[in-house]
Amino acid sequence: MPRKTAIVILLACLSATVHAQTTALRKTIDSIATHSNAHIGVAALLLETGDTLTYRGNDHYPMQSVYKFPISLAILHQVDIGKYKLDEKILITKDDIMPIGHSPIRDAHPNGGVSMTLREISRYNIMESDGTACDVLLRLLGGTKKTNAYIKSLGVKGINIATTEKEQQSNDTTQYRNWATPIGITQLYKIYLQNKVLSSASYNTLWKDLAGSYPGANRIKGLLPKGTIVAHKTGTSGTHNGFTAATNDSGIIILPNGKHLILTVFVSDSKGSDAEREAWIAQISKAIFDHWTR
Repeated sequence: MPRKTAIVILLACLSATVHAQTTALRKTIDSIATHSNAHIGVAALLLETGDTLTYRGNDHYPMQSVYKFPISLAILHQVDIGKYKLDEKILITKDDIMPIGHSPIRDAHPNGGVSMTLREISRYNIMESDGTACDVLLRLLGGTKKTNAYIKSLGVKGINIATTEKEQQSNDTTQYRNWATPIGITQLYKIYLQNKVLSSASYNTLWKDLAGSYPGANRIKGLLPKGTIVAHKTGTSGTHNGFTAATNDSGIIILPNGKHLILTVFVSDSKGSDAEREAWIAQISKAIFDHWTR
């Protein structure tokens, strides 16, 4: 057999194998989504090759605390252009304090009146998913409209930042105004990971916070090999009338070969238990991880 013919046949076989594996992965995701009876969306991107996989990737999902990633990205951009300094003290007033919802800052300082560095506030925003920290950052950014405009200026269309944490906590429908597509959030992580918008110092600050974020151990991380680095931000709503609007996780997985897998999994409008919703995210994440580590 001529060498050129052999190469063509080999490439055709490899292409067929990759296509079959991608089809199998898509079937796995569809099976999980179908049996969950929830609105599940997925977007995955292998940075170094540009390979992608999406499932309902352009649908709108309530972000919940996933939106704290773009908010911290925006405030670090303000640091880079000289408006703020990471180590400057910011006064957290009583008006900043979240009355309900998750806020370690509020738990420690229920009446406000405490000053923290911007670095600390951003860390609380990502690592602790603190609602008070989030709203302080939005205040410094000039509100949701300006924050949203900055994210859109980066070329990201699938993210809409419309409400503060206080507003989100006011009722169970407001959160749907703060929406994202799985593709949109994944695109923003790509922009961040390519280090196109932040200085190296700000990039590293955000990376440490994302990699140290402890909520969601049973989601993307849940079934991955022990020690796998995952830099991510979760989002979780309350449960009302038996429905949970948002159980989310999104971030960057460092594969064993050192490549970067960006993954977003959103689970919306589900009657499943906390454990079930997190298990769906973990199962989808493991299937995608295995697909790109073969």
